[in-house]
Amino acid sequence: MDSIFQLPDDLLATLIESFPCRDAQIRALATLLYPRAAPCRNLVVHGTEATGKTAITTGLLEALRSGTDHVPSLNYAVVKSVECVTARHLFERTVGLVADALEWEGVASVGRCDTLAALTVELSRMLKDDVERENGDRRFVLVFDGIDRQREAPPTLLPALARLSEIIPNLTTVFILTTPSPSLLRVSSTPQLYFPPYTKTDYVTILSRPPYTPPSLPNTTARETADLWARFAAAVHDALAKPASRSLPGLARACAALWPRFTAPVAAGTHRAREFTKLLVAARAHFQDENILEPGITLLSNNSRTGGAVAPPTSSSSNNNNGNGVVSKKTKGNEAAATTKDLATLLPPTARLLLVAAYLASHNPPRHDQTLFSTWHSGRRRRGGGGMAATTRVTKRGSKHRKIARKLLGPSAFVLERMVAIYAATRREWDNDDGGEEKREATVDGDVGMAIATLASLRLLVRVGGAGGGDTMDRGGKWRVGVGWEVIRGVGRSMGVEVEEWLIE
Repeated sequence: MDSIFQLPDDLLATLIESFPCRDAQIRALATLLYPRAAPCRNLVVHGTEATGKTAITTGLLEALRSGTDHVPSLNYAVVKSVECVTARHLFERTVGLVADALEWEGVASVGRCDTLAALTVELSRMLKDDVERENGDRRFVLVFDGIDRQREAPPTLLPALARLSEIIPNLTTVFILTTPSPSLLRVSSTPQLYFPPYTKTDYVTILSRPPYTPPSLPNTTARETADLWARFAAAVHDALAKPASRSLPGLARACAALWPRFTAPVAAGTHRAREFTKLLVAARAHFQDENILEPGITLLSNNSRTGGAVAPPTSSSSNNNNGNGVVSKKTKGNEAAATTKDLATLLPPTARLLLVAAYLASHNPPRHDQTLFSTWHSGRRRRGGGGMAATTRVTKRGSKHRKIARKLLGPSAFVLERMVAIYAATRREWDNDDGGEEKREATVDGDVGMAIATLASLRLLVRVGGAGGGDTMDRGGKWRVGVGWEVIRGVGRSMGVEVEEWLIE
C-alpha cells in the first residue's frame, strides 16, 4: 500500500540545488504546502532580511504548480505589501492577483473592496467556484509578503486574514515577516518556519556558486581561481560582514568591489594565486577603505578634490607655515580630514575621543596613567612619555637592548573603567572648539554609552574574556582596541591631537 504522505523529491532536489544551505527549510515548507503531504491552514515564515524567505517560497510554489500534473493541482498568488500604500490597496490588489491566478472570468464584476468583510466575500466567491469546478482537488496558497510592514493597516488585519482559511475550503495563507509577535494571528496551533541568518560557511558556499563566481584570472587555472575566491570571500566576511555587510547582497557587493584590487598583483604577475597571505597583506588598505564600498563617499571625495575646495598637501604645507618652516598641527589635521574619508570624518566627536582613549589604554601600561593624565603635581599633564621615553637600556654586562615602540606591538586588554577615566581626563584638552567658547565639563553622560556601543558594533572596540555576552557598560569588562597606528593617528590629527605624544615608549 502506497503512503499518502509523499513529497516530490525530484522537484525538491532541483530547488535545493538552486538555494544551497536551505535544505531543512525547503523540505519543511514543502511538507506544509504540498497537497499530498500535510497542508496547513496558516503558516508563518519569519527571519531577518535577505535570508531567502520570499525567493524560496515563490520558487517552491512555482515548482509545485508546474510539476503536479498527475496529482491534486496547486495554485498560488503572492501579494507584496511594499507595493500597497493603504489597506484598501492591499485588499484590491489581493483580489486582482487571485483572479489572475485562477483566470476567473467574472473579474469585471468585482466592485469596491474597502473592508476585510468585502475581501472575504470576493475571495470566497472566486475560490469556492474554482473548487467546485475542479471537484475539490485544487488547493490555493495565498502568500502575504512583508505583511508586518503594511502601511495604514487596521489592528485586526492579520487575525482576519488568518480566519480566511476557516471560511474558504482548500486555502492556505502564508505570512512572510521579520519577527512574529506572540499574539500575531490570535489563532492557536499556527506552524512557524524560521529562516536563520547565514553562517560564514553558508556565505562561502553560496558565493562559490554561480552567479557570484568570478572569471578565471590570467596566468592561473580555474581551480586556483576558485580556491582563491573561496578564501577571499571568507576574509571579506571576517572583515566586513558583522559591522557593515550583514546580508548576502551586501557581502556579494563588497566581494565584487574588492576582488579586482585584491587580485591586481596576480594579474600583474608579481604574486601567484596560491600566495593568499601576501595578497591579503598587500590589499590590507583596501579592506580598511570605505571609499571602495560606498560609491557616494567616493563621488563626494572626488568632487571636493576637483572643485578646488581642498588644496593638495604640498600647497597646504607651503602656505600654512609658522614662519620657521613648521606646519601647524591644526593644518595637518585639516589636510588629513579633507583628503581622506576615514574614521575621522565618519565618527562623531565623542566616539573619536573614546577611540583614542581606548588606543592609549591598550598601548600604555596602567602604572603610567597618573603621570600622563593627572595634574596633581604640576597643574599640567606631562606629554612625550612623561619624561620616561628611553628607548635603550644597558644591562650589567654592558650590552644594549633596544626597546620596541609600543605602537608597533599588538594591543593589550584594558578595563572599560580605565578607558572612560582617560576619556574624562583628556576631554577638556582634546575637544577644542574653534569659536573660543568655554570648554564643557568632562562628564560621562549617555552619549558615552552610545558611542561605546557604536564602536563595539563596528568592531573598533573588541570585547575579550569570558564575559563577551554581558552588558556593554560593565565597568569590569575587558576590551581591546581594534584599529592600528595609522588609523588612530589620522583620528587624533583630525582633532588636533598628536597621539604619539601620549604614548610611553
